[in-house]
Amino acid sequence: MHTVSKTGLSGRSLVALATLNFFLADARDGLGPFLDGFLATNGWSPMTLGIVATLGGILGLIATPLFGALVDASSHKRLLIIVPVILVTAAALWTLASPGNASVFGGQSMTAIVGAVIGPALMGLTLGLVGEHAFSDQVSRNEFWNHAGNVFSLACVYVATAFYGLTGVIVLMILTAIATIVAILAIDPRHIDNNVARGLAHDDGAPGPSSYSVIAGSRGLILLALTLLIFHFGNAPMSRLIAQNFSIQLGTPFRTTAIVTGVSQLSMIAMALAAPFLIRRFGLATVFIIALCALPLRGAIAGSISSFASIYPVQFLDGVGAGLIGIATPVAAERILSGTGRFNVGLGAVMTVQGIGASLSNIVAGWLTNQGGYSLAYWVHGGVAIFALALFLFGRTAITPEKRAVSRP
Repeated sequence: MHTVSKTGLSGRSLVALATLNFFLADARDGLGPFLDGFLATNGWSPMTLGIVATLGGILGLIATPLFGALVDASSHKRLLIIVPVILVTAAALWTLASPGNASVFGGQSMTAIVGAVIGPALMGLTLGLVGEHAFSDQVSRNEFWNHAGNVFSLACVYVATAFYGLTGVIVLMILTAIATIVAILAIDPRHIDNNVARGLAHDDGAPGPSSYSVIAGSRGLILLALTLLIFHFGNAPMSRLIAQNFSIQLGTPFRTTAIVTGVSQLSMIAMALAAPFLIRRFGLATVFIIALCALPLRGAIAGSISSFASIYPVQFLDGVGAGLIGIATPVAAERILSGTGRFNVGLGAVMTVQGIGASLSNIVAGWLTNQGGYSLAYWVHGGVAIFALALFLFGRTAITPEKRAVSRP
């Protein structure tokens, strides 16, 4: 990897950033994809699990834009990752030890609130380390290491539960949290340019625009947020429902979820490797279109095939859709907000709006499953992405503006 002379970035900080993304994949979400399978086998219904996910989503919605503003203003971005990791891990351990109403609703609420700062903090830290010119490629590298870490974690959970049961999961969570904290402390804070980290590459000393005016006055940012709202309304519950369905059928929630999630994570690794080439060769808009087209196909396959073998094409398409969207979104937000000094609060606002779609979808998915089974939910949520694709095509030039040239010091 190349160093960035403007920030004096060293190889050590880049290695630490890669290591952080590798372990943060498991530490940022607590039980993450395992929660639904674990609770489903403990008697929790799809509707109740949908309510749990929606409550957490709503709390995350409230917290995310506030934390985006905090990241823009703070010069302690490492601390804004360390504290949430500790609290999220504590909440997950509480749920595993006693999966009752208090631990599930309380633990997931805390996870949603404090976890909302991690995404903006990581993006701000990355931008502050590598600068605008290298940001797109570095986001792809972050995603590669994030998904590689997820695959490693899933394999460890599969083995640990096979030999040690729940105790193995608890030990793994503690070790992952410790490794994440060590990695973030290894990043030299002197290499983080806090002006660049908030999208203000050239500070002339004049007061910047208010956060509200930047968000409300940006057509591209609004269209991006609405496109993602619709996409995540369709996509968010799919993996949860698949994990619930086959965990109940097979009676092995942790190992089943490890396989279901592992397929999508391997696909996301491939997308992270391909994304820089796709963006440079075909443009950011094409990457969005590919991602948005993957979800309807995913829903159709999941709704048509009931065997466990269906998870392979279905979860591969999750990697294509969610994987490419995860890379393209911060890149688009950085281009739209370049020069405003409000990158993190703008990205936080986009994440909030997409979170509205993801949160609302959980209750809808639970209701659809109760009414017509898992197949109905797959068809409906997959088909929703057609509207996201139509909206993106309508506003593509505003959502994916050309990359601005970065002047050299």
